[in-house]
Amino acid sequence: MCIVSCDTVHSPTRLMYITIDEADKRPIYRQLADEIKSLIATGELHEGLTLPPVRQIASDLGVNLNTVAQAYRELKKEGLVRVRHGSGAVVSSRIIRDQSDSELRKQLRRALTHLALAGLPRTEIVAIVNEEVAAFLKSSKG
Repeated sequence: MCIVSCDTVHSPTRLMYITIDEADKRPIYRQLADEIKSLIATGELHEGLTLPPVRQIASDLGVNLNTVAQAYRELKKEGLVRVRHGSGAVVSSRIIRDQSDSELRKQLRRALTHLALAGLPRTEIVAIVNEEVAAFLKSSKG
């Protein structure tokens, strides 16, 4: 596991903490995109905020430039950032567009399935979900 901090808004007062887990089965670009999505969802990264350049994140995390660029493309495809060549990526929304209630529930069901397949009893799954919801709402700024 690697926790990296980097100046995000070209301001010394703002830091972005990204965790990349080498044991995670998700590709690194997906982990990076998911970490940034989480920061956007909680309000740590707000609309209009310029994300660090691809080169900076790649250097800080020790990953390939294309990995970071792929994460930014994924975020752009989901409508969360605007990417302009030469001027970087800017958070454009805190809402993922074009996802129906059934698609969102399907994602939640997949996560619950993983918890069940890990052998957790129902009461522990409910406790974990409640803890995560409470932690998310506590950290959410909007």
